[in-house]
Amino acid sequence: MEGKEEDVRLGANKFTERQPLGTSAQSKDYKEPPPAPLFEPGELQSWSFWRAGIAEFIATFLFLYITILTVMGVSRSGSKCASVGIQGIAWAFGGMIFALVYCTAGISGGHINPAVTFGLFLARKLSLTRAIFYIVMQCLGAICGAGVVKGFQPSFYKANGGGANVVSHGYTKGDGLGAEIIGTFVLVYTVFSATDAKRNARDSHVPILAPLPIGFAVFLVHLATIPITGTGINPARSLGAAIIYNKDHAWDDHVSLLH
Repeated sequence: MEGKEEDVRLGANKFTERQPLGTSAQSKDYKEPPPAPLFEPGELQSWSFWRAGIAEFIATFLFLYITILTVMGVSRSGSKCASVGIQGIAWAFGGMIFALVYCTAGISGGHINPAVTFGLFLARKLSLTRAIFYIVMQCLGAICGAGVVKGFQPSFYKANGGGANVVSHGYTKGDGLGAEIIGTFVLVYTVFSATDAKRNARDSHVPILAPLPIGFAVFLVHLATIPITGTGINPARSLGAAIIYNKDHAWDDHVSLLH
């Protein structure tokens, strides 16, 4: 009996009692950081501020370059079975977001999307100064990325839609707008959940690599909404493709879907 009691005692010490999942927040201390100031003129004199904007430009440029080239490759193929298809397009968008967020998260936060930047601004996670700078750099990067793709093969680019977002036949603009609103919400909600410092403090039992769920959310939303609008959920991506493609029907739908 004494040996058994010793085993129980050692076992109790080795395998300490754990709280049920979801209740560990009660034992974690977390201090909410102060909200970012609305205006922070001092940022303009900081190299980290300009470096972050450059990172957003490069990331959005690469994002548009890879994803629109993928879309053009699918459009060029006579048979969808001979190309990556819709699933491949979705993987290109989701995979690029995963890679680019991973690369730029430590520099700029890895937004690569004005909707994400605007959401974080509303949550007072960054200043208005930085938010405007990010959005401008994201849009410029998207325009340049789409422009490089068009430069490779301009006639084919225009003949196959240029990767611009348009509402598909059989859907109304209201359908497209609803799909884009919900898709953008899924993305921004995932970004907030994956980057929430409070969650990291309390849910230490859920190790997470933030770019992974963000990229996967982009992939899933594209699977759902490519047949409806080609999937925007990123105003910079939609704007860049619309400017370079520059056709009336793309602009009409873009104005309706801009979010």
